[in-house]
Amino acid sequence: MTLDQTWAADQASLLRAIADPTRLAMLAALQKAVQPICICDFTGAFGLTQPTISHHIAKLRAAGLVESERSGIWVYYRLRRDLPGRVSRVLEALLG
Repeated sequence: MTLDQTWAADQASLLRAIADPTRLAMLAALQKAVQPICICDFTGAFGLTQPTISHHIAKLRAAGLVESERSGIWVYYRLRRDLPGRVSRVLEALLG
């Protein structure tokens, strides 16, 4: 039997990023959103501080799940448009 350790590490990293309830809810909001979402909208919706939301966004960005765009002093987030098919399928299964 052969194991691809790189593949396993990549999958585990993705699963760790989405295993947190707040991050999973943020992904669900981003999936449903018509427009990118500002961190200030997340803080209000989740009742969490801006640093806490930023921490969660950083984890999602590091996992390659979200992208951002700056408009003035605000930064807006959305699901990456070019998510690999397997990642899109995992998110669809979870957030469906």
